[in-house]
Amino acid sequence: MDRRTFLSSATLGAALVVVPLGTAAAASCREAAPVKSLAELQAAIDKAAAGAVITLKNGDYTVPTGKPITVKGRRGTEAQPITIVAESRGGVVLRGEQSFVFSSSSFITISGFSLRQSTTLDVPPDCSAIRLTRNDLQFADISELNWVMVRADDSKVDRNHFHGKTTQGIFLGIEGAGKDGMAQNVQVFRNYFSDHSFAGDNGGEPIRLGLSPRALTKAGAKVEYNLFERANGDPEAISIKSSGNFVRHNTIRDSKGGIVLRHGNGTRVEANYLLGGQEGVRIYGNDHVVVNNYVAGITGRGLVVGSGSERDHTPGEPDDTRRGNDAADRVLIANNTLLNNKSTLSGETNRPFEPHDCVIADNLLIGDTGDLVSMGNTVGFRWSGNIVFGAGTDGNAPAAGYRRVDPRLARGADGVSRLTASSPAIGAATLSPAPVTEDIDGQPRGSARDVGADEYSSAAPLLRPLTPADVGPAAP
Repeated sequence: MDRRTFLSSATLGAALVVVPLGTAAAASCREAAPVKSLAELQAAIDKAAAGAVITLKNGDYTVPTGKPITVKGRRGTEAQPITIVAESRGGVVLRGEQSFVFSSSSFITISGFSLRQSTTLDVPPDCSAIRLTRNDLQFADISELNWVMVRADDSKVDRNHFHGKTTQGIFLGIEGAGKDGMAQNVQVFRNYFSDHSFAGDNGGEPIRLGLSPRALTKAGAKVEYNLFERANGDPEAISIKSSGNFVRHNTIRDSKGGIVLRHGNGTRVEANYLLGGQEGVRIYGNDHVVVNNYVAGITGRGLVVGSGSERDHTPGEPDDTRRGNDAADRVLIANNTLLNNKSTLSGETNRPFEPHDCVIADNLLIGDTGDLVSMGNTVGFRWSGNIVFGAGTDGNAPAAGYRRVDPRLARGADGVSRLTASSPAIGAATLSPAPVTEDIDGQPRGSARDVGADEYSSAAPLLRPLTPADVGPAAP
């Protein structure tokens, strides 16, 4: 991966912020005075040109059935988007069946609204570069209602709070045109996903990136710096069902769901925290990279290398075949820390196709229960440089692929256990070339890399597990 394409915390905060409300910059824009009704808002949208900022006066509005706020044929530019914004963040509540409806528009920003609608907010494929930012979303609690569906290229969903659902249905879906298309280059960052308590076992994902018919389509989406808490609607908090995506620096805490590469190939899962929940990371499909992740206190499986009902998915295969699991092949699993999970590193034996040609290297596998490694049948796996420790038994990793030694971790104030100066993990990584150049803390790895997600340093971490103050409408 080209590290220059990676959006750091500072870059996200500086480069992608909307015009602050109540500032001179906002006052100088074309629509400086707030509009005071939905009719005035619609009239302002209908004539908006690039650079317009349309502000709706604070209030509680009910959008009439059949008369949504329509953004049609409006074209901003990258430098001068058309911005539709609440007078103050969260000060405008939109109720009713629909809020905004988009068509044939580009570079539109919707910011600062409290959305309380009863149907899906759809960003269709005839649009592009639609941005939803700093909104509070708590739609009607209707079973099977998916809240936001993004199908437009180059769109952004950032600094929103999705919360308060007890029924089946997803918070955010990303798809594309037709049956197998995917929106390209969608960015999802600094959002807060919380409090989904659906009691079923499927269909309540906070983020679903694709669907099985779209699995082989490369999307290039970036899911970064999002926080998930009490995300209990599905075993998959981040469900990947497309190819070529990036899932980085997210925190999933106290949640049923984990990160699942359910369908598709070539996704990079890097530097995520999964803390105190039920599911860790589960992998199906080919050519993924899973590095620098910290998985701790999981009551289920920490990291699973999946078996397949199919060897590989192929273009044109029947729908029922595509819905099956694709065995994990040529996956790199390196520099992860798996700590005190009920199950540490495991495979599966419930499907006929075993995973092939994966690399499992330079991971810290620490636990006090069961086998630390419990793989099913595998073919052509390469193991090196792993460290195991704890009361858990070694399991069935090949003897040459690991050593049992105390990694000498110390728990920090943020709850993360990191290497200490005397750790035998320091300088012990084996892979060449290096699969990572930074650790989970955002610190450089250097030439003599350490085992696990943390590179020893006496300096304070640059990045830590996210908290609610880091995400959502008030985030930096």
